[in-house]
Amino acid sequence: MAVLSQVKHEKIYRAIQAVQQKGHFSVNLLCQIAKISRSSYYKWLKRQVSPREQVNKELIDAMILLYEKVDGIYGYRQLTLSLRRQTNQAINHKRVYRLMKIAGIQSAIRKKKKRYVKSTPEQIAENLLNREFIAENPNEKWLTDVTEFKYGNGQKAYLSAILDLNDKSIVSYVLGHSNNNRLVFETLDLALQAAPQSTPLIHSDRGFQYTSWGFKRRLEAYGLTQSMSRVGKCIDNGPMEAFWGTLKCEKYYLHKYPTFETLKKDIDDYIHFYNYERLQKKLNSLSPMEFRTKAA
Repeated sequence: MAVLSQVKHEKIYRAIQAVQQKGHFSVNLLCQIAKISRSSYYKWLKRQVSPREQVNKELIDAMILLYEKVDGIYGYRQLTLSLRRQTNQAINHKRVYRLMKIAGIQSAIRKKKKRYVKSTPEQIAENLLNREFIAENPNEKWLTDVTEFKYGNGQKAYLSAILDLNDKSIVSYVLGHSNNNRLVFETLDLALQAAPQSTPLIHSDRGFQYTSWGFKRRLEAYGLTQSMSRVGKCIDNGPMEAFWGTLKCEKYYLHKYPTFETLKKDIDDYIHFYNYERLQKKLNSLSPMEFRTKAA
């Protein structure tokens, strides 16, 4: 409780200092509004700043700059990874969490996943992946799925993507106006263009595109092995679902999209950011493409 009280007062003191420095209000009035005594504020203001407090101030400044750069999408985990790289110091995630509270910042909040109507499959495959979400090499195991976005006046767009389990990179993606076989086939074609002669295991849910005979024939033509989630078990495709949540939380939910083009631009920008800049703890604090390059 003492720590929480300290954090709360620190936020109040910093807020009063920031507003007062702009010259709009007196310290007396601000202290009355915040319900704290002037003496306690001046005591905090005149305190001897310790070396740790100075480091914390520098971390908060760096944290705010980074937070604003990414439009507030980072929580304490991502901020910790980025600050460690930026300062080359072993910064504890609990410290970052506490400093976030002092600075009054928090990450965007995820929305509930939408439930979709099930379709009758033409053909199904076994769950060969079996939640083994680790791949020793690139293009060994791919996950794929389609998710929905809205723009304009209730219009819908559909994003199909393929994720590599080795480095969690997005191998290919296509944003289209219709959720159909063409969308999925094009995504697969682009992935195989990016990784020619690859014959990965490709895992999906039981969406109608993946259970179609057309998709199965396409996989067989390329020499790929098909795997599918069990009925009602979205966790069987967990990393793909996690990527959708990350993309929507860190980009889509934060903006309004009047046109398909504005939506597409943000998705393009975000996937490039995700592949090349967004650090992941499970990838030794590297971005997906850094991890792939280093492994190669």
